[in-house]
Amino acid sequence: MSMKGKKSKAGYLFLTPWIIGCVCLTLGPIIASLYFSFTDYSLLASPHWVGLKNYNDMFHDKRYWASVVVTVKYVFIGVPIKLGIALLIAILLKDGMRHMSVYRAIYYVPSLLGGSVAIAILWRQIFGDPGIFQSFLALFGIESQGWLTSPATSLNTLIVLEAWQFGSPMLIFLAGLRQMPQDLYDSAAVDGAGAVRKFWHVTFPLLTPILFFNLVLQMIGSFQAFTPSFIISSGTGGPVDSTLFYTLYLYIQGFGNLQMGYASAMAWVLLVVVGGITGLLFYTAKYWVFYGDAR
Repeated sequence: MSMKGKKSKAGYLFLTPWIIGCVCLTLGPIIASLYFSFTDYSLLASPHWVGLKNYNDMFHDKRYWASVVVTVKYVFIGVPIKLGIALLIAILLKDGMRHMSVYRAIYYVPSLLGGSVAIAILWRQIFGDPGIFQSFLALFGIESQGWLTSPATSLNTLIVLEAWQFGSPMLIFLAGLRQMPQDLYDSAAVDGAGAVRKFWHVTFPLLTPILFFNLVLQMIGSFQAFTPSFIISSGTGGPVDSTLFYTLYLYIQGFGNLQMGYASAMAWVLLVVVGGITGLLFYTAKYWVFYGDAR
């Protein structure tokens, strides 16, 4: 056997554990869930084929549509706010200052902790009824309802928690801002451009690829959000389904009601929707994302 053949064989040998793990832990479950989505599978009995019944049942399930509405609001309100805050902080930190690495670390901490169970519990203690924030307002004679116990404010509180985790996109924006060519800003200054015009005509166009990357990443992550809703609502999605995220309702159906077939169908619908939105973002990118000389 030639030396090249031996190297190829050794390479495949080292890849074998990964291939086995991918097939058993990723590809296998994906194929199984696709099959289960067309079956009545309750975890207590063998699955039997029902065709499109699970998908048809979704259109008549009021809680399913409630979870869709809640998730859409969470994503399309929370993600723009989060990216807006991240971009603003990145611009403020762009020019550098003393102990800048400390500030970057401080701003990044919420991204590390924000999705954890501990922070979700802390959020419930702060905005619950009674909660720390409610007690703080009472010191000034301001009466307020429980922010997490009112259907009118519970989802907004979770959106604030989502926006609070702006550290990761902020660092990505900051890295992009610090790579901007200074000569473009100098030329704009010579032409009499102020700070606002420099931002809209120099900074923002060059930053659109990074904005696009952050937008896709955060959008996909927000559609999959689960922990805040599960912990803060104690797994119910309340009050009155106002925090019933799509993933939480999927969990309730699969592990609460033991309807794994229905839950699998929900998972595939989510995959198709997120894939479709991602594809739409990539399609529209040619109209607003600026890559050097091509647009």
